[in-house]
Amino acid sequence: MRKNKLFETIKIGKVEIKNKIAMAPMGAFGLISDDGAFNQRAIDYYVERAKGGTGLIITSIVKVENEIDKTIMPAFPCATGNPAKFIQTSSELTERVHAYGTKIFLQLTMGFGRSGSPILMAKQPVSASAIPNYWDPSVTCRELSTQEVEKIVKKFGEAAKIAKASGYDGIEVHAVHEGYLLDQFTLAIFNKRTDKYGGDLRGRLTLPIEILHEIKKNAGQDFPVGLRYSIKSCIKDWRQGGLPGEDYEEKGRNLEEGLEAAKILEEAGYDELNTDVGTYDAWYWSHPPIYQKHGLYLPFTEQLKKVVKIPVIVAGKLDTPGIGEKALENNQADMISLGRGLLADAYWPRKVLLGQEDRIRPCIGCHDGCLGRAFENKPLSCAVNPATGRERYYEIKPTYNPKNIMVIGGGLAGMEVARIAKMRGHNVTIYEKTNDLGGHVIAGSKPDFKLDDKRLLKWYKNEMKVLDVNLIMNMQVTEEMIDTLMPGVVVIATGSKEVMLNKVPGINKEKVATASEVLNGKATGQNVIMVGGGLVGCETALWLAKQGKTVTIVEAFSDIVSSGKPIPHMNKIMLIDLLKINKVEKITSTALLEVTDEGAVIINDKFGKSEIKADTVVLAVGFKSERELFYKMNGKIADLYIVGDANNAANIMNAIWTGNEIGLNI
Repeated sequence: MRKNKLFETIKIGKVEIKNKIAMAPMGAFGLISDDGAFNQRAIDYYVERAKGGTGLIITSIVKVENEIDKTIMPAFPCATGNPAKFIQTSSELTERVHAYGTKIFLQLTMGFGRSGSPILMAKQPVSASAIPNYWDPSVTCRELSTQEVEKIVKKFGEAAKIAKASGYDGIEVHAVHEGYLLDQFTLAIFNKRTDKYGGDLRGRLTLPIEILHEIKKNAGQDFPVGLRYSIKSCIKDWRQGGLPGEDYEEKGRNLEEGLEAAKILEEAGYDELNTDVGTYDAWYWSHPPIYQKHGLYLPFTEQLKKVVKIPVIVAGKLDTPGIGEKALENNQADMISLGRGLLADAYWPRKVLLGQEDRIRPCIGCHDGCLGRAFENKPLSCAVNPATGRERYYEIKPTYNPKNIMVIGGGLAGMEVARIAKMRGHNVTIYEKTNDLGGHVIAGSKPDFKLDDKRLLKWYKNEMKVLDVNLIMNMQVTEEMIDTLMPGVVVIATGSKEVMLNKVPGINKEKVATASEVLNGKATGQNVIMVGGGLVGCETALWLAKQGKTVTIVEAFSDIVSSGKPIPHMNKIMLIDLLKINKVEKITSTALLEVTDEGAVIINDKFGKSEIKADTVVLAVGFKSERELFYKMNGKIADLYIVGDANNAANIMNAIWTGNEIGLNI
């Protein structure tokens, strides 16, 4: 059997790593103690990925100081805040990770600068120059003095000593990447300084080189130091990214400069480059949503590999094993890095090694459970894997009292209840009223850009098969049936139905369809009105526009993608940009008044009426929970539960999380 290149050893500096799979650095929100040390949740979280077979773990960003670029605590770790406590918890972390043959690098950061969200920053943001804050352009960042910058450089040295004392195998500097504070010094668009930290490219690279030398001076020349590095910024303009394939002038770091800077940084002594593409201004490159292609950074790292000799690590939706393997074979990278892929499935490496790729739970690119939660001041987790960041509390434990569980509904919520309960030893039967499992995800995964939702649905169906969950299809469960079967536990997972606007005149015309009906194959005319500019409406509109349809979104709110549960920023701005480039029109603060033979009559919030011609009117105005069976059984059965859309019509994360919670505790 041919050995997979993913499982060959590799060296970074003098540190040997057992395979070419790294865990990408991601903010460990909620896994931090008040004094800036990693807490027990963080230890469990990283150790779980070591158990799963990851070769190199690169931690969350760890601040080297928290006075100059000051964030609220405990949003992020800080190595120098309480060094003794940091060493105590980190040494337990590194000892346990090392037991599984995994290496671990500590990622040290200068801070956020203009990228700092106001909800995370404790005082006025700072930067290389006096430039606008990304999130609130009315706030101007304070320019750091030369002395302040030099003080931060010294803090990197202090933090390096602490890292070495904690047992970390190396350091990764954060970051000439994504437009964070250090990157703001390296990019001409942000750096207008006239001291030693400004000027031409070499001048702007003075700071990351000084940091490297200070770390090596304090931790030793043989202590590996890598760099989180963005080859290209993808800045179309201030606070505006450039889409894949779009022709625009790069206002940040272009590819030519990115390759030249990489050669300078290698010459200075960096031991690896952990690479990606993008900035906050183009955040859908740095944190690719579902709309981005898998392996989106590989064309860039392929060029980088031609000009540097140090190891190049690359991330970017590489959680499909074949893509990562091919990247190594084609010399597009030396290691692959998985971020959200390892949140979704900590055992990704082990499953690949065992040939169980069909059992790898896929990331769906939603950001709802990971980075999206940071902006809600909630702990890191994962939409499809609720145990992420809570491994000790969400452990699947066998039951000592097996029960007969009746799950009514075969959507994601129902399948998650069944999956967990079956793994614990219960007897589970799913009753599904249609001939297919998946609920609204069946329609929702039809667009080509929803490939990862389709992969998740396929994974769930396979888990039902592997776990031998009993499935009864085409069965509408009634109150009488439950009374007859007398199951020990009943779980209502009946989902939701689309809201129909039944009181709108003309709504029953043949030209009217719901988004689900259209996604499932109902034909539309050339000119389409999409009533509803939430996530479902916008994604369906994009799908139709990509087919060459002329689409107009009519939205009651003042902007699209603003109703319902907040959409994480990178997903939202990319969807809006894709709608623009595909020429989807939008009419906001406007409601549907009537469907006519020619199209529709709409009315705005100032009571102005107008008519739009259309061949098809598509409704995407939300979902209503199907709770009728729950109301009939409520009060009759002690062990009665309601999960997913049946309880609250929301999203995939809500379906999986509620199903998981009940499955764990029946």
